Amino acid sequence: MKHVGVLLLLPTLFWAQATSADWLVEAPDEGTRYERLEQYLGGFSAAMWETHHRYEMLHEALTLDNPELALYHWEKIRDAIRGGYMKRPARQANSDAIFLDVIWPDVHEALRSDDADIRWAAFMRARSACMACHVAEDVEYMNRQRVFTELVAPED
Repeated sequence: MKHVGVLLLLPTLFWAQATSADWLVEAPDEGTRYERLEQYLGGFSAAMWETHHRYEMLHEALTLDNPELALYHWEKIRDAIRGGYMKRPARQANSDAIFLDVIWPDVHEALRSDDADIRWAAFMRARSACMACHVAEDVEYMNRQRVFTELVAPED
C-alpha cells in the first residue's frame, strides 16, 4: 500500500521532466524550435478564434453605443485575419476579396459615423461578408452558430 503513492507520482514526475519553463530555448535544434512555435501559434483557426471574440466585442460596443470601442475591435479583426493568412497563405485570396479589400474599409468608415443606424447597417454588412467567406472556404457550418444567428442589429 505504501508504494501506491509512489506509483501515483510517477506520471507527475515524468511530465515535470518532459516539460520545462524553457520549452522553446531548450529545444534540441532550431528546426524543433520553429515546429514548436508553429504548433503553439496555431493556424488560421487561431486567427478566427480571435476574430470571433472581437466580433462579439464589436457587437457589444455597438449595443453600448461606444463607437470608439467598436472601431478599435474592427481594426483588430483586420490584424487577426492578416496574421492568420500569414500562417496559412491559402486563406488569403478569399479573405482579401470577400472581406478585407472591399467590406473592411467600408465598415471602418461607417463605424466613424455619428449615426447609430449607419453603424449597425455596417455591422450587418460585415456579418454577411464573414458568412460569405465561410461559404467560399467550404466551412459553411461556421455560419450556424450563435455569433451569426443571435448577434444581429437591433430591430426598430
